[in-house]
Amino acid sequence: MAGPSIDSTADEQELVEAVRRGDRDAYGRLVEPYRTPLHAHCYRMLGSVHDAEDALQDTLLQAWRGLPRFEGRSSLRTWLFRIATNASLKLIERRPRRVLPIDHGSPAAVHDAPGEPLVESVWLEPYPDRELGLADGFAAPEARYEQRESVELAFVAALQHLPARQRAALILHDVLGFSAREVAESLDTTVASVNSALQRARKGVDERVPAQSQQATLRSLGDERQRQIVERFIDAWERVDVDALVAMLTEGATWSMPPLPTWYRGLEAIAAFLTEFPLRHRWRRVPTRANGQLAVGNYSLDAGKGRYTARVLDVLTLRDARIEGVTGFIMPELFGRFGLPDELPA
Repeated sequence: MAGPSIDSTADEQELVEAVRRGDRDAYGRLVEPYRTPLHAHCYRMLGSVHDAEDALQDTLLQAWRGLPRFEGRSSLRTWLFRIATNASLKLIERRPRRVLPIDHGSPAAVHDAPGEPLVESVWLEPYPDRELGLADGFAAPEARYEQRESVELAFVAALQHLPARQRAALILHDVLGFSAREVAESLDTTVASVNSALQRARKGVDERVPAQSQQATLRSLGDERQRQIVERFIDAWERVDVDALVAMLTEGATWSMPPLPTWYRGLEAIAAFLTEFPLRHRWRRVPTRANGQLAVGNYSLDAGKGRYTARVLDVLTLRDARIEGVTGFIMPELFGRFGLPDELPA
């Protein structure tokens, strides 16, 4: 693979020269504008915030070591994403594919208990796009997917079903807007192979994602109706009103709770689950955003502490103004990334 190069502003070039002289502060200023998009790229590749952090740190370390070999034939952005892609590909070789419960097995029957979580780290994780500053719109004029659209749960879950190099080609070309030639250089392959991989990858993604993205749905609703949906959802939970909750769902809605493999489909099964399990407890909820979608942080009452403790992050998938899917991530360790506290007062 060709060495890195520069096609950037004079300030960036000055920083590169300073880094070559061993200036670590200059390196921090040089890579800071790329840190968030690189992290998002690694998340799309890996489906895990934790794994993305590992890949990002590996990328930044490799870039620090490799800057003395800059040659001036392509941009710093291209080079950094090339490193991040290959760091992600190495992690994919060592770790299981990330999935959602609806991709892991069949839905539970009415009145089935949720069961126990799987020990293996096989679950897709939610992404705190707002807290990490992921921008609206497209990353480049040539991109086919918006930046927030490309971290939606359905899209990232679909990516995980692709072979790793197809996944990389699609993200680099259709999300980040790199040319087929740049993608080929990043993956050390030919333009013809990239175009073939893109054709197969697009077909695989299109078979798994809905016709309308969540970004398009949210824009059609507007901020006020989005706020009302979240407020109704929170109010129904806090009033323990299963009928009000079910009334917000589409007929074929799904409810899943990674890392539990159990999930429910349809109003009867979801109503039974809510009545028999979570609605037996007291909850408080705080609105947030995840994966470019509406989300709610859920806190259950810990009677011993007299406080509400972080428990579940519900990511809402909408169809028009109704909820088509609730993915309740039982991952309280991620709350801090969403700007949510670990506890709330009783």
